[in-house]
Amino acid sequence: MTVVGIRSMAHYVPEQVLTSADIARMSGIPEEIIREKFGIHQIHKAPPEESVTDMGVKAAKKALGEMDPQEIDMVVYCGSEYKDYYLFNAAARIAHQVGASRAAVFEIHNLCSAGVWSLKVLKSMMIQDESLKKVLLVSSSKEGDLINYEDQDSRFMFNFGDGAAAVILERDYRRNVILESAMIADGRFSGDVSVPWIGSVNFNAFDKMPPKGHYLQVTDVQSMKERLDPVTLDNFLEVMRQAAKKSGFEKIDFLAPIFMKRSIVLHLMEELGIDEEKTYVLEEFGHCQSADSFISLIEGEKSGRLQDGDRAILVAAGTGYTWAATGIQWGEYRG
Repeated sequence: MTVVGIRSMAHYVPEQVLTSADIARMSGIPEEIIREKFGIHQIHKAPPEESVTDMGVKAAKKALGEMDPQEIDMVVYCGSEYKDYYLFNAAARIAHQVGASRAAVFEIHNLCSAGVWSLKVLKSMMIQDESLKKVLLVSSSKEGDLINYEDQDSRFMFNFGDGAAAVILERDYRRNVILESAMIADGRFSGDVSVPWIGSVNFNAFDKMPPKGHYLQVTDVQSMKERLDPVTLDNFLEVMRQAAKKSGFEKIDFLAPIFMKRSIVLHLMEELGIDEEKTYVLEEFGHCQSADSFISLIEGEKSGRLQDGDRAILVAAGTGYTWAATGIQWGEYRG
């Protein structure tokens, strides 16, 4: 049976950090709330001159290591839609900068669940097309630029940090094998979060954009909360259970989550019977968009929490709204 495994992974985050105290000062929210209710200890902040693709290239080069970039058959970008420029091909620039000149390129966008779902898409492509032997998947985000800390309606996005992750997938690599995925989508939330002044709807009113119109905004935070709170935890649990069942897991050994505060992660793990030590919560990274679950995997393995033989689930959610999960058999695959 043809399989697709993760050959290598790496992440990159800028050196500068904003601590919970910094965010408290900028937002006027007490630091205790930032740390305990929002789950943020610190986030990383890229300087103005470091672009989204700059960070992606740095992560990609770390993942490549000594590998010849000419071995890469395809480069896929699955990170933030807020890229270096408006209407810009980030995958093409990353491929060029790392020297993958013979690679095909394309992009997958699904906001913060794109990384987890890209594994399903690329696994299917690589199994079907035997010419795709090695694929470089890159997620990068600088959405911290889009956060107005004075806007209390956007406070659930104060966790946005800058960073990138890169994953090299290999056909017939029988370690860290990508298994099955599941998704729930609910388009009732599609209009809740956006940068409303940039896009086709308000193109003719662009010259009337207010001074902070280029920030992410929540249309009606109370309405979104009233609709989201009753369904989101159940949807997280459902996609994880579906992905685990489809992957043939009798038990989940490790959880690689999107950024969530620790108490929510532990609640999900308790519901699924996962040992509370078998995860990596991103309190020191913040929310790096669709790179989160990859960073959790990397840090989980580095810390010894993710071990060979573990049945891992990556889980994420993206505004719009989508919840997605993918199963990975970590270490040697004997299926």
